[in-house]
Amino acid sequence: MIKLFNNGAFHKIQWGVNMYQPNLLLVKELSKSYIQKFELLFSLLKLSYERPHIKRRPPHPKYALLNALIYKNLRSIPTLSELVSEIKNYPQIAQICGFASFPSTERFSSFLKDTPNQIFATAGDNLIKELIALGQIKGRYISCDSCPIKANVKENNLKTSAANRFNKTRIPKGDLDARLSAYAIFPDKRKVQFFWGYRNFILNDAVTELPVAEITVPANVYEQHLVIPLLKHVKKVFALPIEDVLGDSAFDSYNIIEFVVKELKAKPVIAKNPRRSKNPDIKLSRFGIPVCVAGFDMISRGKFYDKEQNRMRHKFVCPIKESKKFARKVGWFCPWNHPKFFSNRYGCTTNLRIDVDTSIRQNIDYGSQAFKKLYNLRSSTERIFPDS
Repeated sequence: MIKLFNNGAFHKIQWGVNMYQPNLLLVKELSKSYIQKFELLFSLLKLSYERPHIKRRPPHPKYALLNALIYKNLRSIPTLSELVSEIKNYPQIAQICGFASFPSTERFSSFLKDTPNQIFATAGDNLIKELIALGQIKGRYISCDSCPIKANVKENNLKTSAANRFNKTRIPKGDLDARLSAYAIFPDKRKVQFFWGYRNFILNDAVTELPVAEITVPANVYEQHLVIPLLKHVKKVFALPIEDVLGDSAFDSYNIIEFVVKELKAKPVIAKNPRRSKNPDIKLSRFGIPVCVAGFDMISRGKFYDKEQNRMRHKFVCPIKESKKFARKVGWFCPWNHPKFFSNRYGCTTNLRIDVDTSIRQNIDYGSQAFKKLYNLRSSTERIFPDS
C-alpha cells in the first residue's frame, strides 16, 4: 500500500484493489434512513449484466452507473461533473450504487452513449410495476403531453452568427439527429420560437403525477403520432384500468378519440381544437345532415377523397343554390343574406369526414362540469415539465 499527499489531498493506492479516496476532511456522512431508501430503490430495478472476463483493469458495472444516474436525477444534480464530485464526497453513495472505485465523468458519458435505450426502458417498467403492485399508481386517469428539448448547437444561440439559422434543410453539424420545430411563447399573441432539438413525450398517472411511459423523438415528429402506440404499450405491459385519457387541444384527432373509445373503452377528455374544422360549430339534423345558419337541411354534393389530408369527405351545399324546387318553395335568396351565397357557386358548404365515426365527438359534452373537472387533472403533466 502506498500513501501520497497531492495538493493537500490524501490519496491511498492499494495494489490489486482499484481504490481512490478523496480529501478525508471533506467527506460527509449520510443518515442511515437516507441510505436505506436508495438501497431499496436500486434493489427494485431487477437488472443484471454479464461481467466481461478481461485481464485489464475491470470496468465499472453498468448497473452501478445506472444507479448513480438515477441518484443524479432524484437529487436534481445538473451535470455529470457535479455527480462525480457528489460521489467522491459521499463514499456511502458509491457503495450503495455498486462502485468498487470512483468513476470519472467520461465513464458516465460513454455509458449514456453506448447503452441501448431498452435497458433504461426496462428499468423504468420494473419500477412502474412495483408501484402498481403497491397500489400507488391506479391508472384510471392517464394524461399526455410533451415538452421541447433544445439541442446544444450554435443555431439555438441567438447571440451567435449563423446563416439560415432555422432552415430545416440545413441540419446542424453539432447534432445530426436534431430537427427543427417551434413552441409557443405567448399563446394569446400566437408568437412562437423556432428551435433545433427534440421532444420528450410522456404518459402519466394524473392523480399521482408519476410517468408510466415516455419517449424522446426528433422535434419535427407530431405528438398525435405517438399517443396511440404508447397507450397500447401501457395497456399491454401494465394492464391499467384506464377510464379517462386527458390531453390538450394538440391531441384533438379523430383517430386518437376513436382509439380511446373503441379500443381502450375509455372516455376522451381532450380539449376541442377549433382549427381542426372550418366549421367547428356546425349543427346536424336527427338524420345526421348538416343544417345551415338559416335552419335548412343542406343537400349532398357527393363524396370525394381529400388528397391534402388523406381522408374521405362528404360534401354538403346550400339547398337554395343546389335545388330549384327547394328555391321555389322558400325563395331564391338566402334569408340571412350570407356573403357566401353571392360569392360562391354552391353558397355555404360543409365537408364531413366519412372514414371515421364522427358521432363519438358529438357525444362529448365539452361544456359540462364533469369534463372541466377531469380536464383540470391534466395540469399534473405540466408540473412534470417545470422548465418547459
